[in-house]
Amino acid sequence: MTELTTSYDHTKVEEKIYKTWEDSGFFNPDNLPGDRKQPYTIIMPPPNANAPMHLGHALFVTIEDILIRYKRMRGYKALWQPGTDHAGFETQVVFEKKLEKEGRSRFKMQREEFYKEIWDFVQSNKHITENGLRRLGASCDWDRNIFTLDPEIIKIVYATFKKMHDDGLMYRGDRIGNWCFKHQTALSDLETKYEERTEPFYYFKYGPFTIGTSRPETKFGDKYVVMHPDDKRYAQYKNGDTFEAEWINGPVKATIIKDSVVDMEFGSGVMTITPWHDQIDFDLAQKHKLDKEQIIDKFGKLLPIAGEFAGMKTAIARPLIVEKLKSKGLLVKVDENYKHNVNVCYKCGTIIEPQIIPQWFVAMTKPLPDGRPSLRDMAASAIKNKEVEIVTEKFEKIFMHWMESLRDWPVSRQIWWGIPIPVKYCKTAYQQTANSKQQCKEPVVDIENNIDKCPGCQGELVNDPDTFDTWFSSGQWPFATLMANDIKRGTKDFENFFPTQLMETGWDILFFWVARMVMMSYYRTGKKPFEKVYLHGLVRDKDRQKMSKSKGNVVDPLAVIDTYGCDALRFALIFSTSAGNDIPLAEDKIKGMKHFANKLWNIARFVLAAADTHADRLRGSDAEPKPITLADKEILAKLKGTIKSVTGHMEAFRLHEAAQDIYQFTWYEFADVYVEASKKQLTDDKLKHNTLITLSYSLITILKLLHPFMPFITEELWGILGQTELLAKHDLLMVSEWPE
Repeated sequence: MTELTTSYDHTKVEEKIYKTWEDSGFFNPDNLPGDRKQPYTIIMPPPNANAPMHLGHALFVTIEDILIRYKRMRGYKALWQPGTDHAGFETQVVFEKKLEKEGRSRFKMQREEFYKEIWDFVQSNKHITENGLRRLGASCDWDRNIFTLDPEIIKIVYATFKKMHDDGLMYRGDRIGNWCFKHQTALSDLETKYEERTEPFYYFKYGPFTIGTSRPETKFGDKYVVMHPDDKRYAQYKNGDTFEAEWINGPVKATIIKDSVVDMEFGSGVMTITPWHDQIDFDLAQKHKLDKEQIIDKFGKLLPIAGEFAGMKTAIARPLIVEKLKSKGLLVKVDENYKHNVNVCYKCGTIIEPQIIPQWFVAMTKPLPDGRPSLRDMAASAIKNKEVEIVTEKFEKIFMHWMESLRDWPVSRQIWWGIPIPVKYCKTAYQQTANSKQQCKEPVVDIENNIDKCPGCQGELVNDPDTFDTWFSSGQWPFATLMANDIKRGTKDFENFFPTQLMETGWDILFFWVARMVMMSYYRTGKKPFEKVYLHGLVRDKDRQKMSKSKGNVVDPLAVIDTYGCDALRFALIFSTSAGNDIPLAEDKIKGMKHFANKLWNIARFVLAAADTHADRLRGSDAEPKPITLADKEILAKLKGTIKSVTGHMEAFRLHEAAQDIYQFTWYEFADVYVEASKKQLTDDKLKHNTLITLSYSLITILKLLHPFMPFITEELWGILGQTELLAKHDLLMVSEWPE
């Protein structure tokens, strides 16, 4: 009989066990034993191919691996599709920091040169991400591994773009967006953050009115005054009235606009608008068909409209502009303690300057030409009718709220790393020369890159300089990965595994990613992308503070695994994790789960030693025993209850409750109560054999129930039990049958 060491040493187990799993081929659903017909598919949210593992990765891997291992044991044809993300802007920022350290800049490089360098940079780091997934125990099918810049993925993304363009859903227009001066690109809302700042708030005379602003540098082009139509203070003014006002660089002619968007309680209830540099002002200008004029360029400097201040950075010009207005008697007062939220780039902290930029947009509320409703309405209907079910009701309400206020989606980015937009322009028309023909001004969609001449004038074509927003390509991830498998491997994955069963990801990207996957899937395939959405929370420190490098509270999951083992980290993460709630994680909790792993190891030591001591091989002790004593009856009844409760929790995605039930049964009901009772029963020849059978059967069942949560130690003990003939049929635990 194999004798176990006195404590469990994860360093001697995990790498060996993972290699055994990979070599078995059972990560691939096509190789699973038995006649499995019903698929269960999870598409992995692709982690950044260039970024190191963090606790967010550890959490999603733990949750998804628990579910895929559970379904595999339940007899499903279980596919967990892995992949990594080129992560457009995120990765380009990292690489540009590397260039800065080397004294270089992408703005002094050719685009092709930059792209090749960043490609090599990502490919050299990509295996680090994938090895991190392995160390976390991810039982995904590496045979199907996908990268978001694989040619097959790009082909599918381009086909979607062309279809949208042909259907009139994809258009190029001048709309306002978040502009980062440092990175010289527009950013999605997800790529910006708000910081509370205290700054001066200025009140100025503007003709007969007093207006307020924290940004006087944007006011050079202001020629519209907006007030609420119900504001009795300004009842004498009518919409469209004009007046003359002395302003920064001389007199201006201003027009009255009445609109209910104005907050009558804020300041004087009157505001001027700068449509080029403010989202609300832009929307007002669109609504009332007002002029828009750029004041600040893409490098944060004032344009010639600013007169003597032209060419100045806004931060330098601001106090000078205030001083000039003061000298003209137009400064009314200054509130030095004005607290407000300032929008900044989430990577560099540069203040975001809203700018009107030519961008490609997806029309979100336009009905489809084939008679189907809009992208927005298809997604909203899917959630409302429970075709796609979000596990917690509160997130369904958030989803529907977002759908109601949805704007057209900008999908182009002014960066070089990513999927280029497959559009070309007539060079003459693109340069906007006076002799360019009207037919040459239409963009040419060229997804095969085989159109060389302008269809209108046979002149030279130039490529669109932008790339796709990462969310546009990742929004197609559920169907694109399976379609790409079919192209690469000659499989029928899209037919066999789509729609998928589950999308698991963080609650913070419910709108930015999940909603877009739902829209894009219905549009492109006519089917839902997944049946259920499980949203996990954010991992926080023991004081529930967000983890950040500046706070010094970031936890490296791979370092935790080195110290305590993967099973301890996984069990600690899931033990108090309910869907959508943030998870406080302290080292003591991980250490406690390491103790639980040792407890399980010592239970197995006791059972194996007892069987060996009593010279009883117990072959077939995975068959249910017949209870003799009261202790036997109670442990078997509680074991059945645990099987039932754990299975119920797993089916309802209450993974934390399943983990708690297994923990409770293993440590207290089995180890503290029955194992202690068995020591006396093992001294009675009439009870000895049945007690050993009950001990072995209970341990075997515990290993099955615990395997999805703590796969390494359970697989190791399962193998040892098989070697000692305690199992009638010995195969890997990962493909054993879930207890009924």
